[in-house]
Amino acid sequence: MWIVLLAALISASDVTENQTRVVQLPAGKPLSIDITIGSVRVVGWDRPTAEIFVERRAPSAEQLLRMPLFIDETPERVRVMAQQVENGTDPALRAAVTVRVPRTALVDRVTVLEGRIELEALRGSVTADIRRGPISGSDLSGALRLEAGIGSVTLTNTRLSSDGLLRLRTFNGDVKLTLAERPVNARIMALALNGHVKSEIPLTHRNTWGPRWAEATLGKGEPVISLDVVTGLVEIKSP
Repeated sequence: MWIVLLAALISASDVTENQTRVVQLPAGKPLSIDITIGSVRVVGWDRPTAEIFVERRAPSAEQLLRMPLFIDETPERVRVMAQQVENGTDPALRAAVTVRVPRTALVDRVTVLEGRIELEALRGSVTADIRRGPISGSDLSGALRLEAGIGSVTLTNTRLSSDGLLRLRTFNGDVKLTLAERPVNARIMALALNGHVKSEIPLTHRNTWGPRWAEATLGKGEPVISLDVVTGLVEIKSP
């Protein structure tokens, strides 16, 4: 009890700084988000602009300076960065980034060392990488390239688009994909080096000693669904 109370007191004494910015994000202009420790949430909306909200938290104002915030808007791209200086990895220095973007936005890089990534209501292209922590998403379609080092990748209510791609990977964790509807056209490939593959869509399994491999070609054989784990479970659910 005293440990929980002490943690709450320490958290309550933290210094926080909030910043909000709205930028234009026309079709094809990439957005990148890079933080060291914390959370990133990207949500699609029906506006041509991107609304960026960042909360930084540290035990003191001096330590907050060790995690500077940069929101850089150029004709070529929009960058959001809240990374610790000198390659620091202090868990007491945290950033929470929430970005609302046009649904078809190009989010070409989201990197988090430790924390979590959440995606919602996106139809464009997202490339995201987290080294420690989960990636979760709902109501997504388009080109998704999501990778976790130690952590799960879980998508629900996911739809395939004709020019899209689903590439979900983790080193140590589970990859779980729930489709909003059963695909008519798709090329499905699932690999578990040390684990299992489960699917409600019939797949051809090759369960020999070592890697577990399963695949299926539906209709035209595209778009591609590629699911990989080194240690963990690959699971596909579909109506």
